[in-house]
Amino acid sequence: QVQLVESGGGLVQSGGSLRLSCAASGFNLDTYAIGWFRQAPGKEREGVICRSSSDGNIFYDWSDRDRFIISFDSRKSMVYLQMNDLKPEDTAVYYCAADASIAGSSCLQEGWYDYWGQGTQVTVSS
Repeated sequence: QVQLVESGGGLVQSGGSLRLSCAASGFNLDTYAIGWFRQAPGKEREGVICRSSSDGNIFYDWSDRDRFIISFDSRKSMVYLQMNDLKPEDTAVYYCAADASIAGSSCLQEGWYDYWGQGTQVTVSS
């Protein structure tokens, strides 16, 4: 079955960098839509960056466009989220998600996803 396991979260100072990993299994990583989401305390979960299944294009929240990078290692079935210049407002639980078919920028919307990891906590200190 489909499984997603995130890792790499932790405590980092403002301005620092962190790379999150998502180990994917049970499906073809090359064909699925993949998204990274986050949920801060008291807030709704929001899309950070994603890859659509229809054309493989990358979509991101405009405010994070220069700081967050998604990458893939199909051989290892891994998804990565490189986060640079982190800010205290980036503090959240970060989730990896997957779905067989999500077109275009809809991959930033959590409601389209069938599969989720358990999340990894990222805390940015000021």
